Amino acid sequence: MNEYLIVSDEVRDAIEKDLPVVAFETSILTHGLPQPHNVDLAKEVEAIARSMGVVPATTAVICGKLRVGLTEEEIELLGRGQGIAKAGYRDLGVLLATGGSGGTTVAASIALAEMAGIPVFVTGGIGGVHRGATSTFDVSNDLFMISRTDVATVCAGMKSILDLGLTMEVLETLGIPVIGYNTKVLPGFHVRQTPYKLLYEVKEPEDIAKIMMSKWKAGIRGGILVTVPVPPEDEVDPAFLEDAISKAVHEANEKGILGKDVTPYILHRLGELTGGATLTANLSLVRNNTRVGCEIARSYSSLLRA
Repeated sequence: MNEYLIVSDEVRDAIEKDLPVVAFETSILTHGLPQPHNVDLAKEVEAIARSMGVVPATTAVICGKLRVGLTEEEIELLGRGQGIAKAGYRDLGVLLATGGSGGTTVAASIALAEMAGIPVFVTGGIGGVHRGATSTFDVSNDLFMISRTDVATVCAGMKSILDLGLTMEVLETLGIPVIGYNTKVLPGFHVRQTPYKLLYEVKEPEDIAKIMMSKWKAGIRGGILVTVPVPPEDEVDPAFLEDAISKAVHEANEKGILGKDVTPYILHRLGELTGGATLTANLSLVRNNTRVGCEIARSYSSLLRA
């Protein structure tokens, strides 16, 4: 720990005792979902974790401090406050120096999780290689941070708006194992299946925990990506979704939207273009990922204490 990192007493106590803990991001709270869904979901995933005997460790930057473990009041502040930054890994030092506050992205949240000693992180979908990246070089820092930290990331795959093929190539280059949780093909965030087959399928959380333990105990650095399909009842029709994505991406290009503003804009437009179907899927998959992540955290905790 250091003077810039504040871990809540509850989270610190659980980590010291090798009890199950799961880290959560907050950029979905500050920039990913509309009100009141953002605050409601942030509180709901914490409630799900607690109901499963897991300590939730929501991450953020608040008033120039890296925070792991938030109060309900702090979640409300992030979800309803003004001037809250989208805090990627590159932004953390600036926010610390200026006393700023931000919702942490996948990359930043994974970094905070490792700093605090939390081995499992849950999100909706990770960032990756954007469409058109062969000319824009727009590649999310999420991929690089996963490769550098000993944290298992549980997600529903990459966000649907990305170039999934190129993202899979970069994941391979970075040495990140992509594991399907009860699936042999890569999930596509809002859809259950994509054209990309996976090398590894795991059916039980205990098996994920064994992979984590074996890899890191052997001194093999880097994360593990666990991909969980969205529940079938909330999947968006793939053809309908692709049409909406194409339109939203075209609009973003025409408006000159770049960098960290691209994903929030497109996801917002997808909600409008699909009549709320992508929002329903997003909420559903985050809840589902939380349950799976908590099961993995419990299994890993059992191995540590065995």
